[in-house]
Amino acid sequence: MAKLYFHYSTMNAGKSTLLLQAAHNYGERGMETYLLTANLDHRAGQGRIGSRIGIGRDADTFSPDTDLFKMLEDRLASGSVTCVFVDEAQFLTKDQVWQLARAVDDLGLPVMCYGLRVDFRGELFPGSAALLAWADEMREIRTICFCGKKATMVVRNGPDGKPLHDGAQVQIGGNETYLSLCRRHWREAMGA
Repeated sequence: MAKLYFHYSTMNAGKSTLLLQAAHNYGERGMETYLLTANLDHRAGQGRIGSRIGIGRDADTFSPDTDLFKMLEDRLASGSVTCVFVDEAQFLTKDQVWQLARAVDDLGLPVMCYGLRVDFRGELFPGSAALLAWADEMREIRTICFCGKKATMVVRNGPDGKPLHDGAQVQIGGNETYLSLCRRHWREAMGA
């Protein structure tokens, strides 16, 4: 039975690695997958899902105005798909999460979304909020703070290495910009 899944975590927890591993496992069994990623994240290259450990795969991209239900309908018209994988799911719009839910319900496609839960201010991303509300199953991918406790928050550091308190919700970056922390150390870093 098809379901909408949301695999969430902070930065550097291995979300893309797990997505790529799951897609590989489907492929090994002769099952066709369809990979999608946000058009605004080009760290691994345009239209590419990449992991910090060096693995990657090409993917189609979505932007806020992409109709994902139509995109998936069109993809199904060109051949069978066993599972859809969405990387950087925090960048989905609320409407796009509904479109993915419709693909699950109306097209019978399992959809596995991987993304961040909260931004550097501790606020939900719109796509993550919708997935937390409507996903059939949610799975937390764990990573740790420097103290050894589970990291649930992330700080964005400025060029001077100090945590930023304001700014746009979306700024693409990796280890040079973001640090995953437990709530206690996030509060200390943010002066909260």
